[in-house]
Amino acid sequence: MLMTLAAIQFTTAVDFMVIMPLAPQFARVFELSAQQFGWLISAYTFAAAAAGIGAALVIEQFERKRLLLAVYVGFVAAAAVTASAQSFSMLLLARGLAGVFGGVLYGVIFTIIGDTIPEARRGRATGVVMTSFAVATVAGVPLALLLSNAFNWRAAFVMVAIAGAFNAWIAWRTLPNIAHGTAAEIAERRERPMWSEFVQTLTFPNHLRAFMFTLLMMVSGFMVIPYISLYMTSNIGLPEAQLPLVYLAGGIATFFTARWFGRWADRDGKRTVYRWIALISVAPLLIVTHAPALPLVGTLAIATAFFVFVSGRMVPGMAVVTSAARPGARAAFMTLNGSMMQIGSGLAATLSGAMIQRLPSGALLHYNWVGWIAAAATLIAIWWVGTIETLDAAPTVPIIEEPIG
Repeated sequence: MLMTLAAIQFTTAVDFMVIMPLAPQFARVFELSAQQFGWLISAYTFAAAAAGIGAALVIEQFERKRLLLAVYVGFVAAAAVTASAQSFSMLLLARGLAGVFGGVLYGVIFTIIGDTIPEARRGRATGVVMTSFAVATVAGVPLALLLSNAFNWRAAFVMVAIAGAFNAWIAWRTLPNIAHGTAAEIAERRERPMWSEFVQTLTFPNHLRAFMFTLLMMVSGFMVIPYISLYMTSNIGLPEAQLPLVYLAGGIATFFTARWFGRWADRDGKRTVYRWIALISVAPLLIVTHAPALPLVGTLAIATAFFVFVSGRMVPGMAVVTSAARPGARAAFMTLNGSMMQIGSGLAATLSGAMIQRLPSGALLHYNWVGWIAAAATLIAIWWVGTIETLDAAPTVPIIEEPIG
């Protein structure tokens, strides 16, 4: 089950991540400014946030597998639409469509983890699924970039659509049906007033603390991440053809460290491990945003440290958030939390896009300011994570039926 979820998460990760290293191509083909490129990121994130809020109203009514498949088919279609975009406005619309499905999908995946994996082993399970980002970095994004260099930028999204269609078939064949409670509990949940349940989930104090924590994690990462490829090629002096090496090195390292961070979190405590990884991540955040021109080995070193620790802190962080759900409201909570992730990343990308200027030479100005803001948000998150309570130390036992098909 976890490997199937990781494969689905892999395609969503490639779809979102490949936009950033393709920034030089988009800037050249569509003659984009730094602000317009920020809109591409924001279109996905804000659409995902709006879709997550809407989905949270009704998501508890649906069986998990059917919901996952329905949303994933929409995501695959959105990747195909992106590949066919003929103008910047069409591309912007396509990225918004991808966000509608991709954002909800993230919440559904972590809902399934929370429903089926006991809290004591949830860090390791989260680490397994989060390795999809490492595989996307090590294999998916470099392959997409190689295809884009050989053909054009559309090839990356054609690859995502084809891989997604295959994953959807595998998920339909292999995933079990996962009921979120007994038949009586589901019937009772469906009889409750929709809006009152939504408001209760949205305003539950522990949920609000988790939402704030998620917002801080997103701001501290996505102030920096969308422009890292542009900065490396324009300021550090990395040739565009060598960008796949950056993602290859970072992805290989993250593939191993993500699972190790998950086991460490289960053993020594998710909050403690988050604090250590987040504190260490401040160094690569500042180094990457202040780096001068460097040789290839130096660029690879700082990029790998950035990938390992900035993405690695999400493993214990998401394990903490998944365990913060009010009983009976996990799907709505995780979907709303997914919306908060998208709001945070969208605001961060928009803010950094407004701060960063691109000089006539192509170099980025004020990227160092972005690094300082990201570091400050990280330090606040290190303190804030201690305010979140674990509400499901005992595992939720779902009804698991035979797979469909």
